[in-house]
Amino acid sequence: MRDEVLILAIETSCDETSAAIVKNGRKVLSNIISSQIDTHRKFGGVVPEVASRKHLENINIVIDEALSEPGISLKDIDAVAVTYGPGLVGALLIGLSTAKAIAYSSKLPFIGVNHIEGHISANYIEHKELEPPFVCLVASGGHSHIVNVVGYNIYKVIGRTRDDAAGEAFDKIARALGLGYPGGPLIDKLAVSGNREAIDFPRAFLEEGSYDFSFSGLKSAVLNYLNSRKMKNEEISPADIAASFQEAVADVLSIKLIKAALDKKSKYAVLAGGVASNSRLRELLRQRGEQAGIEVLYPSPLLCTDNAAMIGCAAYYRYICGIRSDFTLNAMPNLSLE
Repeated sequence: MRDEVLILAIETSCDETSAAIVKNGRKVLSNIISSQIDTHRKFGGVVPEVASRKHLENINIVIDEALSEPGISLKDIDAVAVTYGPGLVGALLIGLSTAKAIAYSSKLPFIGVNHIEGHISANYIEHKELEPPFVCLVASGGHSHIVNVVGYNIYKVIGRTRDDAAGEAFDKIARALGLGYPGGPLIDKLAVSGNREAIDFPRAFLEEGSYDFSFSGLKSAVLNYLNSRKMKNEEISPADIAASFQEAVADVLSIKLIKAALDKKSKYAVLAGGVASNSRLRELLRQRGEQAGIEVLYPSPLLCTDNAAMIGCAAYYRYICGIRSDFTLNAMPNLSLE
């Protein structure tokens, strides 16, 4: 194996078309992301058929740019990696079929990567000193997992959502408040001017010792609050609602992650996924981590989004272990991390 391993990575699990070149797992030479947010905003959320069509339009352009930015060609690439799940099946298939075609025609190793594993691996890019074992919270529009990262390629999911994911709850409440899409950043921005103690929304900690999450009750409480105030013609403060809702979500996420890190004797409490960009969640985690003597780590905002660099990082640790995927690999929209 060469001293320098270059991986071409592709990510199309939802509404970002991305391609990246990653060297030795942790150095990003290029990370091109074509976002579809403006396209889906008018629908109030991601439309799967539209997302697939946009991926088809953008994928070759994005890959060409990822190669040209660092000035390399496919002859320099050691392996091709791609997300094969979880995600939207049509979107996944665009990236998967493209990656297969490139790997097959160029006679390169082909490596399928779990999207959640990619989010966790984004922290290796951001924090060069980070190595397993550690505990990680992966919070996004589709996932809310607490993962015990035992080693590279070795994961144990110790907590998960029983209903809505955290990011999904943000999107639904943002829609109810008339803020638009995507909900997370909009609620975070509005909450700055609100009082997070204005409304005591419920926190679902579930049974003692559980690392699982449930946000459906919180979502219902916010919607009931809004409906009740409207029926009584009482004044509504969107900023207070946003701040109080965000506080309830961040409170539960941060408490459970720090507890998991303490229970697993982890030096680090690591954050990943789109919700990892939330300012209040980061603030609470820093406070509680400091109190518990646990170092809190999270990626830069760009690496919290769906991006191909994180897929290339995860693929590198599969590549050096000799893990390869067969060309019969199919898209798995409900793929489990374990």
